[in-house]
Amino acid sequence: MTSPVRALWAAPAAAPAPPRRVWRDWALVAAIAVLAPLEALLRPEVPWRWLWAALLVALSATLLWRRVRPLAMLAIAFTIGTGFGLATAGEPQLYTTAYFLVLLYSLFRWGSGRAIVVGGLLVVTGILLSLVSSPAPADIIGGIAVAVATGTLGVAFRWRSRARARELDQARLAERMQLARDLHDTVAHHVSAIAIQAQAGALVAATDQQATIGVFQAIETEASRTLREMRAMVGVLRADAAVLAPTPSLGDLSSLATTAPPEVAVRVQGEADAVPAAVAATVFRIAQEAVTNARRHARDARRVAVDVRVDADAVLVEVRDDGVAAASAVPGFGIRGMQERAALLGGSCVAGPAAEGGWLVTASLPKAGWSA
Repeated sequence: MTSPVRALWAAPAAAPAPPRRVWRDWALVAAIAVLAPLEALLRPEVPWRWLWAALLVALSATLLWRRVRPLAMLAIAFTIGTGFGLATAGEPQLYTTAYFLVLLYSLFRWGSGRAIVVGGLLVVTGILLSLVSSPAPADIIGGIAVAVATGTLGVAFRWRSRARARELDQARLAERMQLARDLHDTVAHHVSAIAIQAQAGALVAATDQQATIGVFQAIETEASRTLREMRAMVGVLRADAAVLAPTPSLGDLSSLATTAPPEVAVRVQGEADAVPAAVAATVFRIAQEAVTNARRHARDARRVAVDVRVDADAVLVEVRDDGVAAASAVPGFGIRGMQERAALLGGSCVAGPAAEGGWLVTASLPKAGWSA
């Protein structure tokens, strides 16, 4: 077999799995049970009409398993229908026979590749056998055209469903990545501050009681902030859009400033109110992560400077510490998260050792294309 045929033969059944049966299936079977005898009554010119009506009513039960056993149900209906037509030397001229197309549609919509190939050959064979009773070329061409159109419709809905499933998977992955970034940028920042304060408290506990009290107060403040942000994130996940917590702004950068070693100084230049909300939130998260990394990894750092400059077209962020930076440091999730946040807005973010010493994080985020 050629590659396309081999690929079709090995194709799995449609995913996600179809429902076994729904109320529409029962309604369709009930409708056929009424329409087939009614059509036989109203069309006395059709030969063997009552036998055809009884056969169609009996075969309508295949509709109940058309999704879970599409090939078997199609084979039952088409084989019996074709055999009865050959035995009576006539085609099933009742319009109710059209429900066989539902079985064909189900095969292409839900069946595996192997079932589609076998079922397609079965339908084509049935159409060709009808040449025995109706050799008119127009009838054969019409039957093939209807079968091809029905199969194409089933394939179209199958691919549309698969595309939507892929879009949902991508959306879930994007949400997970966003949640991971938020957790890293918010909770990790405060937990790092708590760890640093706890280390400082262990050093001064035996010699300076007042400093120890200050350390405990700082730990309490950071823990409270962590709890508030965790609750806010849980609220975002559980609440409606109308009650979502506000996103960080450039005004929130002041919360990063601290006099505890290493000292963090924040400076914002330009019109902060003119920065779109999406850009302002990204600026805050990048600065927050850069400060966290400096407090956690910059050895012997005494000062961290956060400079934000708002220009006409972009927002420039620079976070620099005066510690000893390792030139061969391997980028972790924090740096990757900053770069991803900047890239989502069409900007850039670079982190690495500064030429004059320390560690430097720079980011450029365009203002254009984002509403405030």
